[in-house]
Amino acid sequence: MTDPIGAPGSGISRRDFVKASGVGGALAIAGCSAPGDPKETVETATDTAATAANQSSDLPTTSPPEVVNVDEQGGEVTLSSVPARHDAHPGETMGGPVELPQVWAFKADDGEPSVPGPILRTTEGSPMEVTFDNSDGMRPHTVHFHAVQKQWEDDGVPTTTGIRIDPGESHTYTIPANVPGTHLYHCHYQTHRHIDMGMYGIFRVDPEGYEPADKEYFMTLKEWDSRLNRQMAGMDATYDVRNRRPDTFTINGKSAPRTLHPEDGSPIIVEQGDTVRIHMCNNGYMDHPMHIHNHRFQVTHKDGGKIPEAARHDQDITSIPPAGRHTIEFEADADPGIYLAHCHKVSHAMNGTSYPGGMVTGVVYKDAMDTDIFKQLMEYAGYEG
Repeated sequence: MTDPIGAPGSGISRRDFVKASGVGGALAIAGCSAPGDPKETVETATDTAATAANQSSDLPTTSPPEVVNVDEQGGEVTLSSVPARHDAHPGETMGGPVELPQVWAFKADDGEPSVPGPILRTTEGSPMEVTFDNSDGMRPHTVHFHAVQKQWEDDGVPTTTGIRIDPGESHTYTIPANVPGTHLYHCHYQTHRHIDMGMYGIFRVDPEGYEPADKEYFMTLKEWDSRLNRQMAGMDATYDVRNRRPDTFTINGKSAPRTLHPEDGSPIIVEQGDTVRIHMCNNGYMDHPMHIHNHRFQVTHKDGGKIPEAARHDQDITSIPPAGRHTIEFEADADPGIYLAHCHKVSHAMNGTSYPGGMVTGVVYKDAMDTDIFKQLMEYAGYEG
């Protein structure tokens, strides 16, 4: 089966995308100008600089996050961490390229490393055995899962459990699926650095009798201070967590216009009349008020808890705090077109001094794909068919 196009979830097939858009061959992007172009230890820069300088040219490039159905794997999954290069927006449009020269990317089993990490999906009542394999690792790690109630030793915090996974070791966590909803997981060793190096992902527990929407997508928000990534790559940069200055803003690891790339990015692709469900998760350290143009939605769940229907209301913006998760639902009932979905903090919708960029994607109607403006957006995004 062909992987769906768009944000992780249940988008249209690549074949349907090409048929709807007519964008099947290589796009010429040269000269294209986009709007707005104008025993816990403490790690230091020397911890990685000696090896990172030699490895930087050999690092793999991250892939988009995959959805791993853990139920289909007998309830077992193995995670590991891989040093990688992360291209938030590899093109030159809209203030690009935007690059993080080193991240520590999760990967599942034999999959590709990604930032965010793979989306681990299971069903209520189906516990997971999650093994973190640090056999080839360079530094200690742990894995902490939000929301679900688990045994003390499976909490993933080395300070309070005494369990950390050193290089050359592996450890298996038993993670019950006893709290349905959308949750997070991340490394909890030297957390202030390891999350900012990319060690975070989504953990989804479908409730019993779950009814999927016509279109369902996952979106992870994250802001970055690239000084840390450059420092850990052995470059001339000094990061200060007490003076954190984010300069890179991403949705599912990408900055606009790469967010609109149908395979590498996360456009919200819909068809007229669809019920659309989006699980928005904030793995950063700042609030992100997310706004969708020309649509009214309801927040149906927060942090894994269902909001009673009597307490819901129509809205077009929802502010998601650090570690927060908001599930929103709306009907694709607008005039078929292309509508922005973005953080409403204007500096978060930029690449450096270039606007627009950053934490911006779009709701793209299938009927609007066969237009000149959509083809132009694909050029900005670097889509080559």
